[in-house]
Amino acid sequence: MLTRIAIALTVAAAVMTVAGAPASALTAKQKMETCKFGADDQKLEGAKRKAFIAKCMANERPAKKLPAPPKPAQ
Repeated sequence: MLTRIAIALTVAAAVMTVAGAPASALTAKQKMETCKFGADDQKLEGAKRKAFIAKCMANERPAKKLPAPPKPAQ
């Protein structure tokens, strides 16, 4: 009984590990293709395209602006 539980936990851990790492599984070539596709999709050219691809390859993401918190009711 304990052996079956141990096997089930091992399999579950392996599945979660594979499912949790999609971005890091890309090769540099695949990452470059993805970044170029993003630049093409946004119709970027010149310096803007180069900057976009550099940030994309470095996995940098633009900061998201969060909405202002609601003011407390009086």
